[in-house]
Amino acid sequence: MLPDDIKNYHKQFNYEPKIENASKLKKFSKFLVVGMGGSHLAADILKDWHPELDIVIWSNYGLPALKEKELKERLIIISSYSGNTEETIDAFNVAKAKRLSFAVIASRGKLISLANKFKVPYVQIPDFHMQPRMATGLSMLAMLTLMEEKSWLAEARMLANQLHPAREEHRGKDLAKRLHGTVPIIYASARNAAIAYNWKIKFNETGKIPAFYNVLPELNHNEMTGFDTKTKTIGLSRNFHFVFIKDAGDDRRITKRMNVLEKLYRDRGFQTEVILLQGKTEIQKMFTALNLADWVAYHTAKMYGTEPEQVPMVEEFKKLISR
Repeated sequence: MLPDDIKNYHKQFNYEPKIENASKLKKFSKFLVVGMGGSHLAADILKDWHPELDIVIWSNYGLPALKEKELKERLIIISSYSGNTEETIDAFNVAKAKRLSFAVIASRGKLISLANKFKVPYVQIPDFHMQPRMATGLSMLAMLTLMEEKSWLAEARMLANQLHPAREEHRGKDLAKRLHGTVPIIYASARNAAIAYNWKIKFNETGKIPAFYNVLPELNHNEMTGFDTKTKTIGLSRNFHFVFIKDAGDDRRITKRMNVLEKLYRDRGFQTEVILLQGKTEIQKMFTALNLADWVAYHTAKMYGTEPEQVPMVEEFKKLISR
């Protein structure tokens, strides 16, 4: 059940990944993560947590159009919680055909079978029968293990005791009430883009409502002008509700931009909310914000009477494209 998955989220960080076919795994300092939907979220978070890490994230069929030399310099991590995602299976086949170094993260499915068949290194994460968007803790630990980032792995494991997801439910429910009847737009600094994106998809997948996100300072040069409403355009914008994710660690110039933009929107009659990132470390702040997003999205679904866990439209889509 989704509420239990949220309440017990911190327990994911007690997981100890094991690399199968480990003798085939080479040491790399550059990475390419292939994943769709919730299966690339851990890589997004990792990239924001450690911007110095040389990591490319690819969410498509095959592999990105990098030169062969650069592909050979990277460990390709093919991530799919179900192990059956069409695009990642295609990436597996392309990487194998090109004789590249790659590894798999999955809980079950065809990717695990292929990895076993061809002696490819893999981490089989626990199958808790949850949606991929809820397995970011497991995926992150698996990625860090394959990357051999032992100090980062140790810091991530501390979240098992540092996160308290159940404490965020009341705050999440209150925010869901304020957002009810509106379309959320999530804003954050570019350094926290992964948090904003996670919030957006949790509203989409769990809340079953449209939601959007963008980052500063880029949106100050384009998106915000779309909300400089006039009499004939106000009807297009009145249903949006802006959520500003603010971080004490942001560049002071970004903080100023966010504060000014919030005022400009309020002056134009738009509803705004502010979420202050909380935590002693960067990773704690990130995952605490994601726990809050889970609760907001869950209670959004309950208020609209939609099923919060499953994604029936995704399943319908898969059936239609497989014909």
